[in-house]
Amino acid sequence: MKLFKCQACGQVLLFENTRCEKCARRLGYLPQANLLTVVEPSGQDWTPYGNGERAYRFCLNADYDCCNWLIPADSPDRACAACRHNGTVPDLSQERNVRLWRKIELAKHRLIYSLLRLELPLRTRAEDPEGLIFEFLDDHGVAIGAKVLTGHDSGRITIALAEADDAERENRRSAMGEPYRTLLGHFRHEIGHYYWDRLVRDSAALAACRDMFGDDRRDYDEALRAHYQYGAPANWQESFVSAYATCHPWEDFAETWAHYFHIVDTLEMARAFGVDIHPRVEAGAELETHIDFQPYRAQSVEQLVDSWLPLTFALNSINRSMGQPDLYPFILTPTIVGKLGFVQGLCAPPR
Repeated sequence: MKLFKCQACGQVLLFENTRCEKCARRLGYLPQANLLTVVEPSGQDWTPYGNGERAYRFCLNADYDCCNWLIPADSPDRACAACRHNGTVPDLSQERNVRLWRKIELAKHRLIYSLLRLELPLRTRAEDPEGLIFEFLDDHGVAIGAKVLTGHDSGRITIALAEADDAERENRRSAMGEPYRTLLGHFRHEIGHYYWDRLVRDSAALAACRDMFGDDRRDYDEALRAHYQYGAPANWQESFVSAYATCHPWEDFAETWAHYFHIVDTLEMARAFGVDIHPRVEAGAELETHIDFQPYRAQSVEQLVDSWLPLTFALNSINRSMGQPDLYPFILTPTIVGKLGFVQGLCAPPR
């Protein structure tokens, strides 16, 4: 993620801002230009600051304060490039649902930001029978005692509304023995399944993917049952980025995909803040890094990892100083780095 600047007063802006905190002007995001811009009213529409030639309107979900993206005024769409993938949303007449859905939308918009930055194929269900569609479901709408499960099925990504409740998500994280569980992490993992179908399943990359992650023809349901019964194999950290990645090649791919997104987006934000790591200790040269490249256009996975490891070492140390868990509690071995390189080859092929 990058930083933005108010064109009117120069205030630093964050991706989700809807108004400048300094001059109070209205803000809108132009996904095609990757620009958060001040907008000025023009009748029923809005025009970017200092440029009245093109009119825009806000996404329909701006009414719920969960989207600041703009749509050309002459477009037939009412939903923006991110929200047009929504299928089911919770009952918005309930304030609790609106509050939780807003958190989900903020995470989803960050996901779509990354997909657009990487120029990955992105089609709606209306455009393609297996196009991307999100279902945000509440447990209240299912059978008594049942829970909505977050997952992916042929382009349909379901996110349980309960995952936006911090206490419930922490309960699930603890119960499942996960070191990390966030809404954005869910989106990045599930979209990995979507792009396995899009970029691997029917492509020349399938054989190489099987060599890297294992044979996806292995029975998935049986693999899940075995994982939850017996757990991850011994020494799993040598080859897998998480314990869950061990249960099936599809999950290994999706977990690795998610971590690639964690890395490039966090490094872009660190670059935006000018973060450099220069430990003031002897023999600390191996922990130095200067992020002077665009992570979304990195030349190699090694370029990413060489900056990522010092950055996360520093951030984990800072978190511990505050009594917080490590920001990035994962180990990247050479085998895992190789898997990340495979994902990078799919996400950012040579141009």
